[in-house]
Amino acid sequence: MIGTIITATAATALAAPAAGLLGYRQFKRAAHAKRLRITAPEGIDESGFVRIGGIDQWISVRGDNRRNPVILELHGGPGAANHVFLPRTRAWERHFTIVRWDMRGAGRTFVRNGAEGQGDFTLDRLHRDAVEVTGHVRTRLGVPKVLLVANSFGTVLGLRLARSHPELYSAYVGTDQNIAGGGRDTSAYEALLERLRRTGKRKELARATEMGADRAAWTTPQWSMYNKLVITSDPLSYDTMKTVVVRSLWFSPQHTLRGLGAYMKGMTFSERLAPEAVTIDEWHEGTSFALPFFVFQGARDVLTPPGPARRFFDDVDAPVKDFALIPDASHFASFRHPGAFLDLMLTKVRPVLDHSSAPRP
Repeated sequence: MIGTIITATAATALAAPAAGLLGYRQFKRAAHAKRLRITAPEGIDESGFVRIGGIDQWISVRGDNRRNPVILELHGGPGAANHVFLPRTRAWERHFTIVRWDMRGAGRTFVRNGAEGQGDFTLDRLHRDAVEVTGHVRTRLGVPKVLLVANSFGTVLGLRLARSHPELYSAYVGTDQNIAGGGRDTSAYEALLERLRRTGKRKELARATEMGADRAAWTTPQWSMYNKLVITSDPLSYDTMKTVVVRSLWFSPQHTLRGLGAYMKGMTFSERLAPEAVTIDEWHEGTSFALPFFVFQGARDVLTPPGPARRFFDDVDAPVKDFALIPDASHFASFRHPGAFLDLMLTKVRPVLDHSSAPRP
């Protein structure tokens, strides 16, 4: 749901870059590529297309030690594959083996199949794809369960997987956690109106007011406009978009300029999932989880505020659960502060995984 603002913010850099900027980009990409090399004897670095749900879907597996816990990442967007953040999250791979999957409609999966070749493009189809990907990973890596780590839009899918398939996942970790409450919570929308009033942005305020608070009544373009207004009206969020997201795109060692254009087309294509996602009521779908449950949220997130995430978390029944705020972070909290997120994973999640996998007397 953030594809439009990413595309708009990146447009200047991608439109007609100067020769000097292109040279610096190549320098940074080469440095990142060198940093991303996995040379440990027990490491793994493989990627390619796997037949999932009737189409070829891109999956990569990276980590310094195959014996580490296996993470299946569920990226946000929709359509915003996480491979662009590899240089920022390289340290995670020293402690976890990370499976990054370009979902149907995203990244290399979108490029491989084209807009007409994505097939049935619904949340239910993504859910079935995810179960199939999980099966592939368990077989390929020889593990009974994987750790589910979801960010932003991926948390919508992540909650459904954690509820329905606790036998497949060792724990659930959500960050930039979306909580769809059947339209009852309008706090983020009201906060947007207040920011626009305070900063005197009358045209933007008129657009947001005209849309109204009922997200179920918004069109896909209105969803895009809302997300753009939220991000650009909050200084921390806009700074994160420019310095973390756009820089990660621009300096990605895995993406050519043409590849970046295709990446953003995938996000635009995937925005059609937004109207379906808003119909969800997470409380109605269930607050009982038969696996450890964690939420690590940006303390100043204005797109998916910590308030609704905390209220849902408080109602969750799980064998183990924990909630933490990441300071000085809005949306994209784990990518703005990858070290802080890793610390939470190592101090809160990893001990639970190690305890559950320890041999019983």
